Amino acid sequence: MPNHPATFLEINLDALKHNYHFFRNILNPGVKILAVVKAFAYGHEAVAVAKKLAELGVDYLAVAFVREAIPLRKAGVQTPILVLHPQVHEVKDCVAYNLEPNLYSFRILKDFIAYFKKESIQDFPVHLKINTGLNRLGFKVEDAESILDLIEEEQLINIKSVFSHLVASEDPAEKEFTQQQIADYQKVLDVFSKRGYGSFIKHMCNTSGTLNYPEAHFDMVRIGIGMYGYANETKWTNKLKNVGSLYSIISQIHEIQKGETVGYNRGFMANKKIRTATIPLGHADGIPRSWGQGANAFLINGKKALILGNVCMDMTMVDVTDIECKEGDQVILFDSQNDVIELAHNTQTISYEILTAISQRVPRIIKKDIP
Repeated sequence: MPNHPATFLEINLDALKHNYHFFRNILNPGVKILAVVKAFAYGHEAVAVAKKLAELGVDYLAVAFVREAIPLRKAGVQTPILVLHPQVHEVKDCVAYNLEPNLYSFRILKDFIAYFKKESIQDFPVHLKINTGLNRLGFKVEDAESILDLIEEEQLINIKSVFSHLVASEDPAEKEFTQQQIADYQKVLDVFSKRGYGSFIKHMCNTSGTLNYPEAHFDMVRIGIGMYGYANETKWTNKLKNVGSLYSIISQIHEIQKGETVGYNRGFMANKKIRTATIPLGHADGIPRSWGQGANAFLINGKKALILGNVCMDMTMVDVTDIECKEGDQVILFDSQNDVIELAHNTQTISYEILTAISQRVPRIIKKDIP
Protein backbone atom coordinates (compact mmCIF):
# COMPACT_ATOMS: atom_id res chain seq x y z
CA MET A 1 0.00 0.00 0.00
CA PRO A 2 1.52 3.37 -0.98
CA ASN A 3 2.26 5.76 1.86
CA HIS A 4 1.63 8.91 -0.18
CA PRO A 5 -1.76 10.69 -0.33
CA ALA A 6 -4.47 9.27 -2.60
CA THR A 7 -4.43 12.46 -4.66
CA PHE A 8 -1.18 14.37 -5.16
CA LEU A 9 0.74 16.55 -7.58
CA GLU A 10 4.16 15.12 -8.30
CA ILE A 11 6.91 17.71 -8.86
CA ASN A 12 9.81 16.60 -11.04
CA LEU A 13 12.77 18.86 -10.27
CA ASP A 14 14.95 17.04 -12.82
CA ALA A 15 12.51 18.19 -15.50
CA LEU A 16 12.77 21.72 -14.12
CA LYS A 17 16.55 21.48 -14.37
CA HIS A 18 16.26 20.32 -18.00
CA ASN A 19 14.02 23.26 -18.89
CA TYR A 20 16.28 25.76 -17.16
CA HIS A 21 19.31 24.53 -19.09
CA PHE A 22 17.36 24.51 -22.36
CA PHE A 23 16.70 28.23 -22.02
CA ARG A 24 20.19 28.94 -20.74
CA ASN A 25 21.67 27.24 -23.79
CA ILE A 26 19.68 29.23 -26.36
CA LEU A 27 20.71 32.58 -24.87
CA ASN A 28 23.85 34.50 -25.68
CA PRO A 29 26.46 34.49 -22.92
CA GLY A 30 25.74 37.18 -20.38
CA VAL A 31 21.97 37.26 -20.88
CA LYS A 32 20.37 36.70 -17.49
CA ILE A 33 17.37 34.49 -16.70
CA LEU A 34 14.51 35.59 -14.50
CA ALA A 35 12.30 32.63 -13.55
CA VAL A 36 8.69 33.44 -12.72
CA VAL A 37 7.48 31.55 -9.64
CA LYS A 38 4.23 33.43 -9.03
CA ALA A 39 0.96 31.58 -8.41
CA PHE A 40 2.70 28.80 -6.45
CA ALA A 41 5.18 28.40 -9.32
CA TYR A 42 2.35 28.12 -11.86
CA GLY A 43 0.49 25.69 -9.64
CA HIS A 44 3.50 23.56 -8.73
CA GLU A 45 5.42 24.14 -5.47
CA ALA A 46 6.99 27.56 -5.18
CA VAL A 47 9.50 26.93 -2.39
CA ALA A 48 10.88 23.71 -3.88
CA VAL A 49 10.97 25.21 -7.37
CA ALA A 50 12.62 28.44 -6.20
CA LYS A 51 15.23 26.55 -4.20
CA LYS A 52 16.08 24.35 -7.16
CA LEU A 53 16.34 27.33 -9.51
CA ALA A 54 18.58 29.13 -7.01
CA GLU A 55 20.76 26.04 -6.86
CA LEU A 56 20.97 26.05 -10.66
CA GLY A 57 22.13 29.67 -10.63
CA VAL A 58 19.08 31.57 -11.83
CA ASP A 59 19.73 35.32 -11.78
CA TYR A 60 16.32 36.52 -10.64
CA LEU A 61 12.99 35.21 -9.44
CA ALA A 62 9.66 36.98 -9.87
CA VAL A 63 6.35 36.78 -8.05
CA ALA A 64 3.14 38.71 -8.55
CA PHE A 65 2.58 39.78 -4.95
CA VAL A 66 4.65 40.40 -1.85
CA ARG A 67 2.78 37.65 0.02
CA GLU A 68 4.16 35.14 -2.51
CA ALA A 69 7.75 36.23 -1.89
CA ILE A 70 7.82 36.12 1.90
CA PRO A 71 7.65 32.28 2.17
CA LEU A 72 10.59 32.06 -0.24
CA ARG A 73 12.70 34.32 1.94
CA LYS A 74 11.64 32.45 5.08
CA ALA A 75 12.71 29.22 3.35
CA GLY A 76 16.19 30.65 2.84
CA VAL A 77 16.02 31.68 -0.82
CA GLN A 78 18.47 34.57 -1.25
CA THR A 79 18.14 35.11 -5.01
CA PRO A 80 16.90 38.61 -5.93
CA ILE A 81 13.09 38.64 -6.15
CA LEU A 82 11.16 41.05 -8.35
CA VAL A 83 7.63 41.71 -7.11
CA LEU A 84 5.60 42.43 -10.23
CA HIS A 85 2.47 43.92 -8.68
CA PRO A 86 3.22 45.43 -5.28
CA GLN A 87 0.78 47.67 -3.45
CA VAL A 88 1.60 50.84 -1.54
CA HIS A 89 0.92 49.30 1.87
CA GLU A 90 3.48 46.54 1.17
CA VAL A 91 6.53 48.79 1.04
CA LYS A 92 7.49 47.87 4.62
CA ASP A 93 7.59 44.18 3.74
CA CYS A 94 9.62 44.92 0.62
CA VAL A 95 12.22 46.52 2.85
CA ALA A 96 12.00 43.91 5.60
CA TYR A 97 12.39 40.95 3.25
CA ASN A 98 14.76 42.53 0.74
CA LEU A 99 12.27 42.39 -2.12
CA GLU A 100 12.57 44.48 -5.25
CA PRO A 101 9.27 46.13 -6.19
CA ASN A 102 8.09 46.96 -9.68
CA LEU A 103 6.96 50.59 -9.66
CA TYR A 104 4.40 50.96 -12.41
CA SER A 105 2.58 54.26 -11.81
CA PHE A 106 3.29 57.74 -10.55
CA ARG A 107 1.12 57.06 -7.51
CA ILE A 108 3.12 54.06 -6.38
CA LEU A 109 6.44 55.66 -7.33
CA LYS A 110 5.68 58.76 -5.24
CA ASP A 111 4.41 56.76 -2.26
CA PHE A 112 7.41 54.44 -2.23
CA ILE A 113 9.81 57.38 -2.47
CA ALA A 114 7.93 59.13 0.36
CA TYR A 115 8.36 56.06 2.57
CA PHE A 116 12.06 55.78 1.78
CA LYS A 117 12.49 59.47 2.64
CA LYS A 118 10.56 59.11 5.90
CA GLU A 119 12.62 56.09 6.96
CA SER A 120 15.95 57.52 5.68
CA ILE A 121 16.35 54.60 3.27
CA GLN A 122 18.70 55.23 0.38
CA ASP A 123 19.65 53.33 -2.77
CA PHE A 124 16.71 50.93 -2.49
CA PRO A 125 16.46 48.59 -5.52
CA VAL A 126 13.34 49.05 -7.64
CA HIS A 127 12.19 48.15 -11.15
CA LEU A 128 10.24 50.36 -13.55
CA LYS A 129 7.53 48.92 -15.80
CA ILE A 130 6.84 50.53 -19.19
CA ASN A 131 3.52 49.89 -20.90
CA THR A 132 4.15 49.38 -24.61
CA GLY A 133 0.76 47.96 -25.51
CA LEU A 134 -0.43 45.37 -23.02
CA ASN A 135 -2.34 48.11 -21.18
CA ARG A 136 -2.26 46.27 -17.90
CA LEU A 137 0.39 47.90 -15.72
CA GLY A 138 3.09 50.42 -16.48
CA PHE A 139 4.09 53.96 -17.25
CA LYS A 140 3.40 55.32 -20.70
CA VAL A 141 6.30 55.54 -23.14
CA GLU A 142 6.06 59.34 -23.08
CA ASP A 143 6.41 59.36 -19.27
CA ALA A 144 10.13 58.59 -19.36
CA GLU A 145 11.38 62.14 -18.74
CA SER A 146 8.88 62.75 -15.93
CA ILE A 147 9.85 59.49 -14.22
CA LEU A 148 13.47 60.56 -14.13
CA ASP A 149 12.60 64.04 -12.93
CA LEU A 150 10.80 62.55 -9.95
CA ILE A 151 13.55 60.04 -9.19
CA GLU A 152 16.28 62.68 -9.39
CA GLU A 153 14.39 65.00 -7.07
CA GLU A 154 15.01 62.75 -4.07
CA GLN A 155 17.72 60.33 -5.28
CA LEU A 156 16.62 57.58 -2.92
CA ILE A 157 16.16 54.63 -5.28
CA ASN A 158 18.43 52.40 -7.31
CA ILE A 159 16.95 51.50 -10.69
CA LYS A 160 17.68 47.79 -11.03
CA SER A 161 15.75 47.37 -14.28
CA VAL A 162 13.48 49.08 -16.75
CA PHE A 163 11.26 46.57 -18.50
CA SER A 164 8.17 45.96 -20.58
CA HIS A 165 5.97 43.03 -21.58
CA LEU A 166 5.19 41.69 -25.03
CA VAL A 167 1.52 41.27 -25.90
CA ALA A 168 1.44 38.54 -28.55
CA SER A 169 4.94 37.23 -29.04
CA GLU A 170 3.56 33.76 -29.81
CA ASP A 171 1.43 34.98 -32.73
CA PRO A 172 3.13 35.39 -36.14
CA ALA A 173 0.18 37.48 -37.30
CA GLU A 174 1.10 40.08 -34.65
CA LYS A 175 4.76 40.37 -35.61
CA GLU A 176 4.38 44.00 -36.72
CA PHE A 177 2.75 44.92 -33.40
CA THR A 178 5.50 43.12 -31.48
CA GLN A 179 8.22 44.89 -33.41
CA GLN A 180 6.53 48.22 -32.67
CA GLN A 181 6.52 47.32 -28.98
CA ILE A 182 10.24 46.64 -29.13
CA ALA A 183 10.81 49.96 -30.90
CA ASP A 184 8.73 51.87 -28.32
CA TYR A 185 10.63 50.22 -25.49
CA GLN A 186 13.89 51.23 -27.14
CA LYS A 187 12.69 54.85 -27.21
CA VAL A 188 12.39 54.76 -23.42
CA LEU A 189 15.84 53.24 -23.08
CA ASP A 190 17.23 56.03 -25.26
CA VAL A 191 15.68 58.68 -23.00
CA PHE A 192 17.17 57.05 -19.92
CA SER A 193 20.55 56.75 -21.64
CA LYS A 194 20.60 60.43 -22.61
CA ARG A 195 19.92 61.32 -18.99
CA GLY A 196 22.88 59.24 -17.85
CA TYR A 197 21.06 56.06 -16.88
CA GLY A 198 22.14 52.93 -18.68
CA SER A 199 23.58 50.41 -16.24
CA PHE A 200 20.21 48.94 -15.25
CA ILE A 201 18.95 45.56 -16.53
CA LYS A 202 16.84 45.71 -19.68
CA HIS A 203 14.23 43.01 -20.25
CA MET A 204 11.12 42.53 -22.32
CA CYS A 205 10.75 38.88 -23.36
CA ASN A 206 8.42 36.34 -21.82
CA THR A 207 8.75 32.66 -22.77
CA SER A 208 7.38 33.11 -26.30
CA GLY A 209 9.35 36.28 -26.81
CA THR A 210 12.52 34.49 -25.76
CA LEU A 211 11.88 31.78 -28.34
CA ASN A 212 10.65 33.96 -31.19
CA TYR A 213 12.41 37.33 -30.82
CA PRO A 214 16.11 36.85 -29.97
CA GLU A 215 16.72 40.46 -30.98
CA ALA A 216 14.70 41.48 -27.93
CA HIS A 217 16.60 39.45 -25.35
CA PHE A 218 18.43 42.57 -24.16
CA ASP A 219 20.09 41.86 -20.77
CA MET A 220 17.59 39.37 -19.34
CA VAL A 221 14.59 37.25 -20.29
CA ARG A 222 11.65 36.24 -18.13
CA ILE A 223 10.69 32.57 -18.31
CA GLY A 224 7.31 31.65 -16.88
CA ILE A 225 5.30 28.80 -18.40
CA GLY A 226 8.36 27.56 -20.27
CA MET A 227 10.12 26.73 -17.02
CA TYR A 228 7.34 24.22 -16.30
CA GLY A 229 7.46 22.54 -19.70
CA TYR A 230 5.16 24.49 -22.01
CA ALA A 231 5.53 26.79 -24.98
CA ASN A 232 3.06 28.11 -27.52
CA GLU A 233 4.42 25.98 -30.35
CA THR A 234 4.71 22.20 -30.40
CA LYS A 235 8.27 22.33 -31.73
CA TRP A 236 9.37 24.16 -28.59
CA THR A 237 7.20 22.26 -26.11
CA ASN A 238 8.73 19.03 -27.43
CA LYS A 239 12.15 20.27 -26.33
CA LEU A 240 10.92 20.84 -22.78
CA LYS A 241 9.87 18.46 -20.03
CA ASN A 242 6.71 18.34 -17.94
CA VAL A 243 7.35 19.34 -14.31
CA GLY A 244 4.00 18.59 -12.67
CA SER A 245 1.89 15.40 -12.81
CA LEU A 246 -1.47 14.96 -11.11
CA TYR A 247 -2.48 11.55 -9.78
CA SER A 248 -5.33 10.04 -7.79
CA ILE A 249 -6.94 6.63 -7.19
CA ILE A 250 -10.24 4.83 -7.59
CA SER A 251 -12.10 5.05 -4.29
CA GLN A 252 -15.13 2.96 -5.25
CA ILE A 253 -16.60 1.17 -8.26
CA HIS A 254 -20.36 1.00 -8.89
CA GLU A 255 -22.53 -0.97 -11.25
CA ILE A 256 -25.16 1.35 -12.69
CA GLN A 257 -28.27 -0.16 -14.25
CA LYS A 258 -30.01 1.17 -17.34
CA GLY A 259 -32.13 4.17 -16.33
CA GLU A 260 -30.16 4.95 -13.19
CA THR A 261 -28.39 8.28 -12.83
CA VAL A 262 -24.99 9.45 -11.62
CA GLY A 263 -24.17 12.57 -9.63
CA TYR A 264 -25.86 15.81 -8.71
CA ASN A 265 -28.95 16.88 -10.65
CA ARG A 266 -28.96 13.41 -12.19
CA GLY A 267 -26.38 14.79 -14.60
CA PHE A 268 -25.86 11.44 -16.33
CA MET A 269 -28.45 8.74 -17.07
CA ALA A 270 -27.29 5.30 -18.16
CA ASN A 271 -28.83 3.93 -21.36
CA LYS A 272 -27.35 0.52 -20.59
CA LYS A 273 -25.65 -1.27 -17.71
CA ILE A 274 -22.28 0.39 -16.99
CA ARG A 275 -19.53 0.54 -14.38
CA THR A 276 -18.41 3.80 -12.81
CA ALA A 277 -15.41 4.71 -10.71
CA THR A 278 -15.44 7.47 -8.10
CA ILE A 279 -12.24 9.50 -7.92
CA PRO A 280 -11.48 11.53 -4.74
CA LEU A 281 -11.03 14.98 -6.20
CA GLY A 282 -13.36 17.64 -7.54
CA HIS A 283 -14.06 21.38 -7.60
CA ALA A 284 -12.11 22.03 -4.42
CA ASP A 285 -9.05 20.43 -5.95
CA GLY A 286 -9.18 22.39 -9.19
CA ILE A 287 -11.39 20.22 -11.40
CA PRO A 288 -13.95 22.62 -12.90
CA ARG A 289 -17.56 21.85 -13.70
CA SER A 290 -16.76 22.37 -17.38
CA TRP A 291 -14.83 19.07 -17.37
CA GLY A 292 -18.02 17.12 -16.69
CA GLN A 293 -20.59 15.64 -19.04
CA GLY A 294 -17.89 13.80 -21.01
CA ALA A 295 -15.90 16.92 -21.86
CA ASN A 296 -12.73 15.42 -20.38
CA ALA A 297 -11.38 12.08 -19.29
CA PHE A 298 -8.90 10.62 -16.82
CA LEU A 299 -6.45 7.83 -17.66
CA ILE A 300 -6.90 4.50 -15.89
CA ASN A 301 -4.68 1.54 -16.77
CA GLY A 302 -3.81 3.11 -20.10
CA LYS A 303 -7.39 3.87 -21.17
CA LYS A 304 -9.43 7.05 -21.11
CA ALA A 305 -12.32 7.12 -18.66
CA LEU A 306 -14.82 9.86 -19.57
CA ILE A 307 -16.23 12.01 -16.78
CA LEU A 308 -19.90 11.23 -16.19
CA GLY A 309 -22.43 13.86 -15.14
CA ASN A 310 -21.40 16.83 -13.04
CA VAL A 311 -18.13 17.14 -11.18
CA CYS A 312 -18.72 17.29 -7.39
CA MET A 313 -16.96 19.34 -4.74
CA ASP A 314 -14.65 16.51 -3.68
CA MET A 315 -15.33 13.70 -6.14
CA THR A 316 -15.60 12.98 -9.83
CA MET A 317 -17.23 9.93 -11.41
CA VAL A 318 -15.90 8.34 -14.59
CA ASP A 319 -16.97 5.56 -16.93
CA VAL A 320 -14.86 2.40 -16.55
CA THR A 321 -17.25 -0.01 -18.30
CA ASP A 322 -14.60 -1.09 -20.78
CA ILE A 323 -11.58 -0.71 -18.51
CA GLU A 324 -10.14 -3.50 -16.41
CA CYS A 325 -9.62 -1.87 -13.03
CA LYS A 326 -10.27 -2.22 -9.32
CA GLU A 327 -10.67 -0.01 -6.31
CA GLY A 328 -7.30 1.46 -5.32
CA ASP A 329 -5.91 1.57 -8.87
CA GLN A 330 -4.03 4.67 -9.92
CA VAL A 331 -5.76 7.41 -11.90
CA ILE A 332 -3.74 9.83 -14.03
CA LEU A 333 -5.25 13.25 -14.60
CA PHE A 334 -2.15 14.42 -16.41
CA ASP A 335 1.49 13.39 -16.51
CA SER A 336 2.64 14.89 -19.80
CA GLN A 337 2.43 18.10 -21.76
CA ASN A 338 0.08 16.42 -24.23
CA ASP A 339 -2.34 15.56 -21.42
CA VAL A 340 -2.48 19.15 -20.19
CA ILE A 341 -2.80 20.55 -23.70
CA GLU A 342 -5.64 18.13 -24.46
CA LEU A 343 -7.46 18.96 -21.22
CA ALA A 344 -7.17 22.64 -22.07
CA HIS A 345 -8.29 22.17 -25.66
CA ASN A 346 -11.34 20.13 -24.65
CA THR A 347 -12.60 22.90 -22.40
CA GLN A 348 -11.48 25.89 -24.48
CA THR A 349 -8.82 27.16 -22.11
CA ILE A 350 -5.02 27.20 -21.89
CA SER A 351 -2.35 25.21 -20.10
CA TYR A 352 -1.79 28.07 -17.61
CA GLU A 353 -5.32 27.68 -16.26
CA ILE A 354 -5.13 23.89 -15.99
CA LEU A 355 -1.91 24.08 -13.97
CA THR A 356 -2.66 27.05 -11.73
CA ALA A 357 -6.18 25.81 -10.93
CA ILE A 358 -4.89 22.81 -8.95
CA SER A 359 -5.78 23.90 -5.45
CA GLN A 360 -3.48 24.03 -2.48
CA ARG A 361 -5.55 21.26 -0.90
CA VAL A 362 -3.77 18.85 -3.21
CA PRO A 363 -0.46 17.81 -1.62
CA ARG A 364 2.67 18.56 -3.62
CA ILE A 365 5.25 15.81 -3.45
CA ILE A 366 8.75 15.98 -4.88
CA LYS A 367 9.30 13.01 -7.19
CA LYS A 368 12.36 11.73 -5.34
CA ASP A 369 10.29 11.59 -2.14
CA ILE A 370 7.73 9.18 -3.65
CA PRO A 371 8.49 5.51 -2.85
